Amino acid sequence: MTIRKSTIEDIDLILRMYDHSRSVMRADGNMTQWVGYPTRKDVEEDIAQEVSYIIEESEGEHGSAQACGTFAMVPGVEPTYGYIDHGRWIDEQTPYTTLHRMAAMPGVHGIADIAFRYAKEQCDHLRVDTHHDNRPMHHILEKEGFVYCGIIYMPDGAPRDAYEWWRYDSVPADLKEYVEKEILPRHEKYDAAHRPDHIRRVIARTMMQQHTPMAYAAASMHDIGICEGREVHHLASGRIIRADKNLRRWFTEEEIETIAQAAEDHRASATTAPRSLLGCILSEADRDIEPETIVRRTVEYGFSHYPELDREGHWQRTLDHLHEKYAEGGYIKLWMDDSPNAEPLADLRALIRDEARLRPLFDTLFDTLCNNNRPQ
Repeated sequence: MTIRKSTIEDIDLILRMYDHSRSVMRADGNMTQWVGYPTRKDVEEDIAQEVSYIIEESEGEHGSAQACGTFAMVPGVEPTYGYIDHGRWIDEQTPYTTLHRMAAMPGVHGIADIAFRYAKEQCDHLRVDTHHDNRPMHHILEKEGFVYCGIIYMPDGAPRDAYEWWRYDSVPADLKEYVEKEILPRHEKYDAAHRPDHIRRVIARTMMQQHTPMAYAAASMHDIGICEGREVHHLASGRIIRADKNLRRWFTEEEIETIAQAAEDHRASATTAPRSLLGCILSEADRDIEPETIVRRTVEYGFSHYPELDREGHWQRTLDHLHEKYAEGGYIKLWMDDSPNAEPLADLRALIRDEARLRPLFDTLFDTLCNNNRPQ
């Protein structure tokens, strides 16, 4: 496979790829993505700006190259990324490149893998968005190490799921492979607050503050003890980290102890500061403080663990938990003076104080859970 920039002569070919990829989306149940888009004008503008690429496959040693895929790789600020809902970008400071308009010829597979690999070779910071119903792309993005950040909106108001990726050159490739193959899969069976997408966000936030293999390992394994229960998972994580013989391939005993202590100290209910800078960074990175996400997880937890409660009982439980943990005087603490969580926590506290806004959100979430769990 080779990759070259698209030319005017490629326009009709690219449009055929878009038509085919659109038909694949429809066959997979995605009926609303790429309606009247991308257009010929979009392709012409991409080519004029030199951001459109063609993936070619050579037919034999001396055969002609056949185009099999296309994508756009656009550096600079993407206007629709200026506002993000139900989450936040993790890195707001570093310049990024956005991947758009990925498509393939009929019968061709693996184009996304090739495009992402090429983009990662060229860039340190990538963003991409995709339709919520584009399940194959969600799977590819997670496999490629992208982190889900929230929802952005197209110019017509249509929502898209937003993802972000960074290069971690300081982390040995075999350590990343160990985490991807042995650590993250263990989280597939855990509750929604401790799934691989949460771990990836914590890794990204931790690495933004401390770009070291130790930081990567601590973030990757901080919740590994959730298998022994939420109440003791931080202690179990420390014990599992200390006992993991594989970690001795990359770290000294002293470094492993620091990693284990950071995992033990990360829990939100801790009343004393973490014992190391790494512990403080990990503790802050573990805080998924996005107001609607916090409320949703609170309602989901109550719905799952207290099925005997009625609507008003769940409402009171939600209020009690939010006040106990997040409101002014709650037990959650921010351990860094310049914490990136300070502004989101202030927004959440404002929502908790304003029950006229909080109650409709609760009711919507509660009704959704009831409908999803109603026997068919």
